[in-house]
Amino acid sequence: MEIFLELSLIIVITVLIAGVMRLLKQPLIIGYILTGILVSPYLLDLVHSTETITLFSRIGVAFLLFVVGLSLSPKVIKEVGKVSIITGLGQIIFTSLIGFLISLLLGFSALVSAYIAIALTFSSTIIIMKLLSDKKDLEKLYGKISIGFLLVQDIFVIVLLMIVSSVSNRTSLMSISVWSIVLAVLSIVAFILISIFGLPKLSSFFAKSQEYLFLFSIGWGLGLAALFYYLGFSMEIGALIAGIALSMSPYHYEISSRMRPLRDFFIILFFILLGSQMVFGNISQLIVPALIFSLFILVGNPLIVMILMGALGYKKKVGFQAGLTVAQISEFSLILVSLGLSLGHLNAEILSLVTIVGLITISGSTYLITYSDKIYKHVSQYISVFERERMKDTKEWVGNQELILFGYNRIGYDILEAFKKLKKNFLVVDYNPEIIQNLCKEGIACRYGDADDEEFLNELNLAQMKLIVSTIPDLETNFLIIDKVREINSDSIILVVSDTVNDAIELYSRGATYVILPHFLGGSHVSIMIENYKLDLNAFLNEQEEHKKYLENRKKLGHEHPKS
Repeated sequence: MEIFLELSLIIVITVLIAGVMRLLKQPLIIGYILTGILVSPYLLDLVHSTETITLFSRIGVAFLLFVVGLSLSPKVIKEVGKVSIITGLGQIIFTSLIGFLISLLLGFSALVSAYIAIALTFSSTIIIMKLLSDKKDLEKLYGKISIGFLLVQDIFVIVLLMIVSSVSNRTSLMSISVWSIVLAVLSIVAFILISIFGLPKLSSFFAKSQEYLFLFSIGWGLGLAALFYYLGFSMEIGALIAGIALSMSPYHYEISSRMRPLRDFFIILFFILLGSQMVFGNISQLIVPALIFSLFILVGNPLIVMILMGALGYKKKVGFQAGLTVAQISEFSLILVSLGLSLGHLNAEILSLVTIVGLITISGSTYLITYSDKIYKHVSQYISVFERERMKDTKEWVGNQELILFGYNRIGYDILEAFKKLKKNFLVVDYNPEIIQNLCKEGIACRYGDADDEEFLNELNLAQMKLIVSTIPDLETNFLIIDKVREINSDSIILVVSDTVNDAIELYSRGATYVILPHFLGGSHVSIMIENYKLDLNAFLNEQEEHKKYLENRKKLGHEHPKS
């Protein structure tokens, strides 16, 4: 009963502190760590059942890796794209090297410096996805690229954690027996084969009952974790492999959503335990290194990403916003340092140091990402150095275009086809260099630029444009386009996209000729089909064939439908 009362009191305190974090618009992970500090021996001294909480926290880490594994389908590298892979790997290399040198200069040993440098490298995919989702920026170019290189980071850190956790019960890597390695490799191969050929056939049986699917997922994850632990490796590796094996199941999204509440509960105890283990005896000696490392993460990491993306040809705004997403350390950073502590490679002071850096950078980057648009307006003139002046492969435009399309994305594809049928000169503007290069290969007049840049808009001869179409869903960007056009051309037809009814009404009042609401177009299209085809099955089947051909063509172009 004592452990029950202890955990209950700790959870109640966590709820209160997490509530304060919500009011401050901060990630709840900060509240969990602060709870650990509050209940530590230095303050309330409520943590006495350390062994039980440690066990729960390890289960939390296992569930976290299991859920991460569910999202790491073998197809993930292909999906994140070249820019995400280059930026992700480049950021890992440069951040770790610079972090290692800073650590050495601060007087840390080579081993400790390596741990710190690697811990500084990783950013939190969970936190960033939540922040981008709240801003509705997941489908923006910088959002897609950011999630892509964060997934690259996740893959790298998972491999690293597998290596480190494999020696958690040994003194060195050399102590791992050849037989254990062979068993592990054979087990991984076996489970991959099972996941490819066995699980899909059994999925329909598991999915018939939601309760049984949930139970099977827990049994699968913990069962493989126990097996790998029995083979002499860590249960974390087994949990990760279990997740990756299930990632190829058609029900992996549903499994992941059902496992998250369980993961969240146990991982809360990990961060509380982490906070309770912080050492404050030499806090004065940790402040300066913590501030230096935090400054490096908050400023240095974004600069590294901006340099890499600028070299790849992306606009400074895309690089700036993507750079801010790596301005904090990850929950995996704290897990890595905890493993180093359990191995005896690190002491409690280093754990405290990295945790302080985590608190500073996670809280700081939250505000940076939330207000990135406002911050950019103040710094844009100073970061032009990170932007290539022009795209090498941009097809020169002659300046006599009467139609212009801002944003060649999923909607823009169909609009461009309509432009071609009008047999008028047209121009496509996009800030994704890969799209511009592809348009150039097709011989389509295009310009690489950002519609949010007023100076760029002034170069486009908007006065002679008879039709302007913007597929950019950002309200402020569409306001700018409408205002610039209406200043010099009151007769132009201006079509813009909006995600909400309220925004559409504002765009009309601002001067838009017509506002496209993608979410309502589907119902409108179906109603027209019903009116035209009535109950004619053959007409619907003909429509189906045409639609299938259309979808296959879009799939070849990589136009996957955005996730809701």
